[in-house]
Amino acid sequence: MCGIVGYWSRKRPADARLAAQMAARIQHRGPDSAGVWIDTLQELALAHQRLSIIDLSPAGHQPMVSPCGRYVISYNGEIYNHIELRRALEREHGSVAWRGRSDTETLLAALGRWGLTATLERANGMFAFALWDEQERTLQLARDRLGEKPLYYGRLNGTFYFASELSALRPHPDWDPQVDPDALAAYFRLNCVPAPYSIYTSINKLEPGHVVTVDRGGERISAPMAYWDALGAARRGAAAPLHESEVVDALDAALREAVASRMEADVPLGAFLSGGIDSSTVVALMQAQSSRPVKTFTIGFNETEFDEAPYARDVAAHLGVDHTEIYVSSSDALNVIPDVSSIWSEPCSDPSQIPTLLVSRLARTQVTVALSGDGGDELFYGYGRYATVLRLRKAFGRIPRPIRPMLGGLLASPLVSLAQNHQSRLPGPRLDLTALTGQLLKARDDAEFYVGLRAHWLDAEHVLADDVARRRAASAAPVDAPKFTDLRDLMMFMDMTGYLPDDILTKMDRASMSVGLEARVPLLDHRLVELSWRIPAAIKARDGVAKWPLRQVLSRYVPPQLFDRPKKGFSVPIGEWLRGPLREWAEDLLDERRLKDDGLLNVKAVRSRWLDHVNGGRPWPEHLWDVLMFQCWRRAESDAAFGGLSKGQARMAEPLVTT
Repeated sequence: MCGIVGYWSRKRPADARLAAQMAARIQHRGPDSAGVWIDTLQELALAHQRLSIIDLSPAGHQPMVSPCGRYVISYNGEIYNHIELRRALEREHGSVAWRGRSDTETLLAALGRWGLTATLERANGMFAFALWDEQERTLQLARDRLGEKPLYYGRLNGTFYFASELSALRPHPDWDPQVDPDALAAYFRLNCVPAPYSIYTSINKLEPGHVVTVDRGGERISAPMAYWDALGAARRGAAAPLHESEVVDALDAALREAVASRMEADVPLGAFLSGGIDSSTVVALMQAQSSRPVKTFTIGFNETEFDEAPYARDVAAHLGVDHTEIYVSSSDALNVIPDVSSIWSEPCSDPSQIPTLLVSRLARTQVTVALSGDGGDELFYGYGRYATVLRLRKAFGRIPRPIRPMLGGLLASPLVSLAQNHQSRLPGPRLDLTALTGQLLKARDDAEFYVGLRAHWLDAEHVLADDVARRRAASAAPVDAPKFTDLRDLMMFMDMTGYLPDDILTKMDRASMSVGLEARVPLLDHRLVELSWRIPAAIKARDGVAKWPLRQVLSRYVPPQLFDRPKKGFSVPIGEWLRGPLREWAEDLLDERRLKDDGLLNVKAVRSRWLDHVNGGRPWPEHLWDVLMFQCWRRAESDAAFGGLSKGQARMAEPLVTT
């Protein structure tokens, strides 16, 4: 696992020292070594920060040049079937003079022999990489199927860039980005910046399962091309459904294989354990295939309604793992919040980023690799909101379709909002149910209905300053989603291809990599994902019980009474903390003068919701956290723009230059 960055320009000769400085900004992703490679015409610079996981020797150093000298790769990730790929290369092409045991060398050899598309189709892993072809003078960027690893790219001021994180681009003299109004609107609606946007104009995220080709000195960038089709996988699965009698055995076998393949490492390995179904299943299958107690790590909260640590403790005791837990207080949260903004390098307001960062720091004290249970909700119908949508859709179905938009417009009107503001002065919490209902009634299809239910700020104009809102374009377009006959499948698909990579996996990547910890996600093995689509939604939620297949597999290893309970989710008591220990911090960021000077947000709307929340009116924890994390990010960006390298980064400024 590593960090990658590079640039391509004909404006000035490529500079190894500059490339090293850019890579040093993401040294946390790969603290073990650094390297830079410059092409023969001195236009392209590739840089790398290495976190050594497999083959800790210098034979795994990057950027790595192929033996023939034609190809160079800067790669972030793990190819779990790289031994199998080595054997296939030897069968098909004869003996190979391997220099080491790294999956990087395997990947580079496969790319040279089979080409990009064929290699990606055969590779099982998480990755983002840049492949340079010196002969053709083309640069190809690729990202894994489910989006576990990040990759930004784009052209700005005559220079083409790519990087694992946006912060790596800051030292380049041509880097002068502007906030994208469309991305900002999408952030406030979804609490993250969805691909293909980044928070900046001219810079995109490469979407999962896609490749892009760059040539002509970085001036021509192809349209992203898919090498794995998530929709095709879903439809193929639906066309070949498993019989109910086959489901549990097939899932158990696939899970075992996915977990086992992710346990290969030349460094200490463990797992996150929340006590929920997903992480408990991963840990149970790890322990079933391990000769020693697996190391597991849990975060607990003093607020009992958010605390799952006792459940994790019980599961750990039953499985006989080596378990470590810590409890998180509001002061712990306050201490890490300044780190969150700089670590993400782009606004993200999922409050579970705080415990994810803290549990990553805990795990890193003992291991370098940790397996995670992410993905189970999106693949096996785990979110409680799914059932809510079905109930609401059924209720709204009784209203004649022709009058729904008119009724929705009335409910979302300023007159109703004014009435609600008066109502909010009454004692007790209030939710903006009337405005939400109005938005849902106006939805043109099921996809827009579901996004509306998930949204935080229902309309970006309510949070953006007027001139920023006027510059929006694409974010106001209708939701583009495929058609499914079953609404349950549509919701899972939208989350698998949107919420999962843009929020959940981004959160895990930034939190874990900030401390040089590699997080692996067995449930997102693409073969397991494809199998999940062969399980009908009615079986995934059999008799109203979510994740029925996963529950059946887990019950083979853990007694049901240890995990059979309502889902809590990995969250924190943000609403309570904002009224108490985080109030002073929040008030500083939401100061009226500060908001006016910044000029991006609707000061009146933000201040109204803040005062409503802290004065005992309607609670707005998610909306306020969106604003606070954006304000934190803006402050971190401003500080970084005028700051130099830290001492640790300065030590990396003299790279090993690969030739």
